[in-house]
Amino acid sequence: MSFLQLQPTDIVVSSDAVTAPAWSTGAPTLTKIVSASSVAPSFYLNAYNSASAATISTVSPEFSIAYGHLFGSGSAAFNSLVTSSTPTRTVYGQYRTLVYGDENANFNFGSGNTTSRDIYVINIQRSDYKESLFPGTFNLRLVSGSTQLWLTDNSNDVSTVTYLDCGRAFTIVSGSNGTATLLSPTASPTATKGQTPSGSYGLYLPDIGTIILNPRALSLAPASGGISLAVTESNGTLAPNNVVLYNSISGSTSYSASFSLNSLETVSSDYVFIRVPNQAFNYTTNPSIISGSGALLYSSLINFPQTYITTIGLYNSAGDLLAVAKLSKPLVKDFTKEALIQVKLNW
Repeated sequence: MSFLQLQPTDIVVSSDAVTAPAWSTGAPTLTKIVSASSVAPSFYLNAYNSASAATISTVSPEFSIAYGHLFGSGSAAFNSLVTSSTPTRTVYGQYRTLVYGDENANFNFGSGNTTSRDIYVINIQRSDYKESLFPGTFNLRLVSGSTQLWLTDNSNDVSTVTYLDCGRAFTIVSGSNGTATLLSPTASPTATKGQTPSGSYGLYLPDIGTIILNPRALSLAPASGGISLAVTESNGTLAPNNVVLYNSISGSTSYSASFSLNSLETVSSDYVFIRVPNQAFNYTTNPSIISGSGALLYSSLINFPQTYITTIGLYNSAGDLLAVAKLSKPLVKDFTKEALIQVKLNW
């Protein structure tokens, strides 16, 4: 075995961004979405990419839907003696702390709803979105009867990215592929593009794989930019508000489901350049070329030494083997040849 000391210039670090559909099937768009039950659980409802509810036991959920309310409305209390403590209040408190880092903050969806009392939450399956969601690839169709609404993030319309405690935050607007459109051709010239009188449609949070929707905007009439998606805010009962949003996402007789989203992953690589000069690595250290009496079995190697490079091992200064690279085929080496071998390490 022969060794060669690497120099700092022999190692180059590179990073590449890899994007892919954020769904487990690898399809860019979900067109068939089912849930396990039509009854909303207290905290969240799982949505699956499957042809029917009978087959969801064989697949993983693609995303989950939750509803949160500042005052706990829309769900029954954990304990009838403590009526203010409910699942919807827990959900609201959990996400405002996650997003804003402040348990006293309220969700701000802009002019018209700066202190939203409730939220819809869509959480993407953690194993699917990898490092983060890819801005500009979020396209979601919401349906209510024969009315449809296309939502996207505004990543292509902003020059400065907003950061919250959870990382990057983009505004959800009406439009497609990261670009907002006016709600209607007759919209006021002073209207905020892609937003409603009740603020934006929500927050797109790519670094935590979460989409927060504004129920106040969605509950508006179509003429004002909503789809009349009203929520139930009665106290002391379990209102199926997450089922309301699920039904809107899964489509209707007029429109099928359409939910597009890509993941983004940064793959870092070390490129190690192994430089083999003509005078090095020409003699083998393999003991099989020596006979039992110590004689050289191949006399041709005396005047014309030749080796075959098949494997490269990378060691640290303590002599510990860290990585092994295999060549696709043996590389002939003698005094008339030099070699430059590139080893790529992904991490």
